[in-house]
Amino acid sequence: MPPPRIAAMSLAAQFGQMSLCASRPQLLPTVATTQLRAPAARTFTSTSHRLNWLAPKAGESRKSRKGRCRVPTGGSMRGTTVVWGDYGLRMRDHDRRISSTQLRIAEETIKKRLRGMKFRLYERVSANIGVYTSGNEVRMGKGKGTFDHWATRLAVSKVVFEIKGDLHEQVVRDAFRLAGNKLPGLWEFVKKGDAPKMGITKVGVNGVTAEDLKRPRRKEPLEPLEQSAARLPSASPS
Repeated sequence: MPPPRIAAMSLAAQFGQMSLCASRPQLLPTVATTQLRAPAARTFTSTSHRLNWLAPKAGESRKSRKGRCRVPTGGSMRGTTVVWGDYGLRMRDHDRRISSTQLRIAEETIKKRLRGMKFRLYERVSANIGVYTSGNEVRMGKGKGTFDHWATRLAVSKVVFEIKGDLHEQVVRDAFRLAGNKLPGLWEFVKKGDAPKMGITKVGVNGVTAEDLKRPRRKEPLEPLEQSAARLPSASPS
């Protein structure tokens, strides 16, 4: 039996199917190509890879200075309230430098106290300042020394940890109390919706507003020059 005849397409129909853009030829999925196809490098995920907040990813290109902790003298209230979680741990002492080891121990203390419970812990600071030290009985000079640990400069009234989940308030208070004992300085427990702080003063409590704190100090009026000269003792001999 002869093979079936294929109707030849007209020249106009062939020109109509042609396109100006060049496209790659699509190969049919054969058995050989499907067997040689490598699996995907990673599965699909909608969340980014969680970086280590206790050490920078790229390190330091140059040795960092010791620096000073920032003092919010310009009226800044950033980082003093709970943003993502329900409860937080806030510093109420003066500014300090906290090492990454101390932050890691505090984080492990919270997780150990809340073991078996469903929660999410947020870290509001990152240890990105390199600390360099010299060994004992080393002569003065010869540079800053070798790298010792990572640290962070923490200003006053800053929230370090936030937590969110189906947790009782008293349980979270106890976990943050244990974490505050592992960190240097004084710490306090805050909840979402608490008043922010400007320096060490709570804004919006007892009638204190941000405009009052930003207002310059009142200056006493200057007395006339004649009155001040009259109060001075006479320099001429009597």
